[in-house]
Amino acid sequence: MVLMGGKSSEREISLKTGRAVSRALKDMGHEVHELDLTPEIACELLRIKPDKVFIALHGPYGEDGRIQGLLDILGIPYTGAGVLGSAVAMDKEITKRLLSSEGIPTPPWRCVRRGEEPVWRDFPAVVKPADQGSSVGLSVVHSEAELGKAVKELFELTDKVLVESFIEGRDMTVAILKGKALPVIEIKPIKGIYDYESKYTRGKTEYTFLEEGELSERLQDTALRVNELLGLKDMARVDFRVDGEGNPYVLEVNTVPGMTELSLFPMACEKAGMSFKEMLSIILS
Repeated sequence: MVLMGGKSSEREISLKTGRAVSRALKDMGHEVHELDLTPEIACELLRIKPDKVFIALHGPYGEDGRIQGLLDILGIPYTGAGVLGSAVAMDKEITKRLLSSEGIPTPPWRCVRRGEEPVWRDFPAVVKPADQGSSVGLSVVHSEAELGKAVKELFELTDKVLVESFIEGRDMTVAILKGKALPVIEIKPIKGIYDYESKYTRGKTEYTFLEEGELSERLQDTALRVNELLGLKDMARVDFRVDGEGNPYVLEVNTVPGMTELSLFPMACEKAGMSFKEMLSIILS
């Protein structure tokens, strides 16, 4: 079964991921049921009784431990991280606290909760929801006025907003498949910031594979440390910002990476010599 859709702001991307996975699994000879995340989900799962669920849900409800908990209760195996790893990785504030406790560099930050006024003096700064993916709601602000406006707007989407220092440098990402770090991808958005539009609009971003051996190893080693720290499994993607001196900072962790035609996880797998179908076989194994 492929579980997709849901009711998060990433629904459309989830549907694209789910359909791509479903098509490939059918081509591989699997009997595939496509299921949307609705209030009837538990009844549908009990009716179909799948051998395994491929979770293609992005964002709240699918990537934050809630659907994982339901599947655990029903005794149905599924792909990806479990309840704890999913919940922790989805909450950017908790992830950052854990990273900092283990000495893994991440940009300085402050968490602003609903009802609080943002206090921040170091501009430019990045503002984003603490519990969303796909760079939904992400913006870069340059003043206290812009910060206040951005935070207010995000409170329509979330109860917790993350403000962090803007690290001048390069965007990198490391995909992890079954505990193995894949080739590092450098992300070069045309407009300079890797936001939702840059991620999902063809031609808005250039992707290249990093050829700097020492930096690649450092990023891969750090990504594996993060993966182990959060207790993840099957697949994950760790996003970095690398400053001008080559120092990497962990930005966030994705436990259900996208599988669309523009997605980075299958791109890294292909570079490592795996087809899309081979990648799925490994994830399901």
